[in-house]
Amino acid sequence: QVQLVESGGGLVQAGGSLRLSCAASGRTFSSYAMGWFRQAPGKEREFVAAISWSGGSTYYADSVKGRFTISRDNAKNTVYLQMNSLKPEDTAVYYCAAEDHPDLYSGSYYYTGYDYWGQGTQVTVSS
Repeated sequence: QVQLVESGGGLVQAGGSLRLSCAASGRTFSSYAMGWFRQAPGKEREFVAAISWSGGSTYYADSVKGRFTISRDNAKNTVYLQMNSLKPEDTAVYYCAAEDHPDLYSGSYYYTGYDYWGQGTQVTVSS
């Protein structure tokens, strides 16, 4: 079991930046590949980014490539999502998730591939 707690959400103007953090506790953090998803009102939960246990492999949704960066610090049991050049369409609740294996694969793009979830943090981007 692993417990995940997100932080860092808030209200920001378009073009601004935010950094989300996800602190993990429980089993060895480096055993897990990690992902970020988001869900806007009335929409399905969508993939944002994922990172392997070592940080050596990352995946991004096309909508955030070049603007968002996922990273992790295994010594701090924390995964980050640096979000730059934010747009109003980035407004959503952002969720951190853990896969119960260390490497990324095709299933890492889908919320069904993840075993543990945080409670989410709201990100609102004003125009």
